Amino acid sequence: MKSNLKKLGEAELEIMQAIWSEEPPLTSVRILEKLKGLRSWQLSTLMTSLSRLEDKGYVICEREKGANLYSAAVSENDYKAGASESFLKKLYNNSARSLVATLYDNNMLSSDDISELREYLNRLESERRE
Repeated sequence: MKSNLKKLGEAELEIMQAIWSEEPPLTSVRILEKLKGLRSWQLSTLMTSLSRLEDKGYVICEREKGANLYSAAVSENDYKAGASESFLKKLYNNSARSLVATLYDNNMLSSDDISELREYLNRLESERRE
């Protein structure tokens, strides 16, 4: 994630997830459809939020034949990487071990989660050796 990007609020993240979930560009009406069940917004409310996301550098808006078409300016993966780094730094002093220990100590990891994590780390380690 670009370090100069401002943090996304909950509603803004939901909008971005709607945009990331489909091939761009999307109309505001399509984004509103994707938000049904999460938000009961009027189109004008969504348009205000999209404008703020554009100002923050997350969204690109192109006008075509009288319609606004929206695309992500930041990829989902880049956003997640930046948000994860910030989260890990702020709450766990940059320690992935502390994060996993907290999840484990609070019974938030199932046996399946632990097995998946172990397999994933083993695979990463073996790839690193190659």
